[in-house]
Amino acid sequence: MPQPVIPQELFRFLRELQSNNHRDWFNENKLRYQTEVRDPAVELVRQLDKPLARSAPMLSAIPKSHGGSVMRIYRDTRFSKDKTPYKTNVGISLRHQANTNIHAPGAYIHFAPEECFIGMGSWRPERNVLSGIRQAIDANPKAWVKVRDQKAFRQHFEFTGEKLKTTPREYDKTHPMIDDLRRIDFIAVAPLSEAEVTSPEIIKILIDRVRAARPLMRFLCDAIDVPY
Repeated sequence: MPQPVIPQELFRFLRELQSNNHRDWFNENKLRYQTEVRDPAVELVRQLDKPLARSAPMLSAIPKSHGGSVMRIYRDTRFSKDKTPYKTNVGISLRHQANTNIHAPGAYIHFAPEECFIGMGSWRPERNVLSGIRQAIDANPKAWVKVRDQKAFRQHFEFTGEKLKTTPREYDKTHPMIDDLRRIDFIAVAPLSEAEVTSPEIIKILIDRVRAARPLMRFLCDAIDVPY
């Protein structure tokens, strides 16, 4: 039987970090972080590379310890009231290859003791991208509803994120799609259990979720004229 990519020690470390979120403790346990958290996360990305290339070839899986898909554990505290120096989760960003030129839809994997999930779509897209998505919904509402409500997609995913309290100035408040046009995040999240994350099946589970979200990703990418 194949060994799990993500060990249970990853969550044990993150729980301990929640109670010891300061530099002295982290420095004493840095080797544990590297071997129990960072390296397994990089290995997960490495194992995602080939199946992702088949299922979502425009998403990049970059298995590097620094500067790759695995996000830094160090928090940017410059403008935050929370001055704890470390994130208590693992974040993995699978960015669209067009992301250097445009805020393109992507995937995000999140592992934390209280919450694990994979998110697909566009979080806080820039103005032009948001406008393009809204225009696509307005131009073809039937296609959007088909994507949004597809059974295989909704079996795993729920839409999340924020909406405007008012109506976008380009649209009438009586527009049949106004609830979706108020979105400022076009992101859907599929929860994962800690048992799933630490099972030998995690690669298959993640790729299955990526496939289930393909219609959403295609709609969003088509809306801003990037391939998927």
